[in-house]
Amino acid sequence: MLLHRVIPCLDVAGGRVVKGTRFVDLTDEGDPPTLAARYAAAGADEIVYLDITAAPEGRGTLLAIVTRTARRVFVPLTVGGGVRSPLEMRAVLRAGADKVAVNTAAVRDPGLVRRCARRFGRQCVVVAIDARRRGQGTGADPSAPGSWEVVVHGGREPTGLDVVDWVRRVAELGAGELLVTSIDRDGTRAGYDLELLRAIRVVTDLPLVASGGAGSPADMVAAIRDGGADAALAASIFHRDIHSIGAVKVALAAAGLPVRLDARDAA
Repeated sequence: MLLHRVIPCLDVAGGRVVKGTRFVDLTDEGDPPTLAARYAAAGADEIVYLDITAAPEGRGTLLAIVTRTARRVFVPLTVGGGVRSPLEMRAVLRAGADKVAVNTAAVRDPGLVRRCARRFGRQCVVVAIDARRRGQGTGADPSAPGSWEVVVHGGREPTGLDVVDWVRRVAELGAGELLVTSIDRDGTRAGYDLELLRAIRVVTDLPLVASGGAGSPADMVAAIRDGGADAALAASIFHRDIHSIGAVKVALAAAGLPVRLDARDAA
């Protein structure tokens, strides 16, 4: 039986963990390796690092931070941001990452997904997808029905790609996992876009990580139970001690969803 995962996300900019709403109005949340170690000790199943300024700045991932983290954290580590070639992916893996997420570079060069999967195995390749409801800006009603467009460069640049079509394509190219963020919900704590998750689940059985909108353990339960996600990712509710990883896992278990519980969580 596959266990569902609870994953803290650390958005990194300027060497610090930051968090905002829809990728803007960023506030400093702390030192990346320190926060990652804290979350690992609290029962995180994985840690995700997203270097959110690497693609807009045209640079590579901050490898020194990945190396420092890997020396302190012994749960799987996914790193995204600034990877544009198998050579750069190799550098991130050698720095200590278990999986590497590609987003903007994959949209620009879809063959990157296939080349990385062939070289390192598809289990290492995560395709991160930032999704925005079509025809809507940052003031969109996130509950309105419709389709979704892939956006890149931290949600600032539309691509014209339909999210569901893009999911089908990257699955064929060799993606091993999907990390899907609703830009409309990101940082709002209004709950995940369940319609988006369900639309993706219909077309692929790849592991699906839900991102964007977590406000409570109940939201994370809904992402998995109702949205079909395999894992739920959150940032601000953990960074600001609104809810704990343990509380989320207890809620998942109470909903009948298999999850790894520490003894302290089960007590």
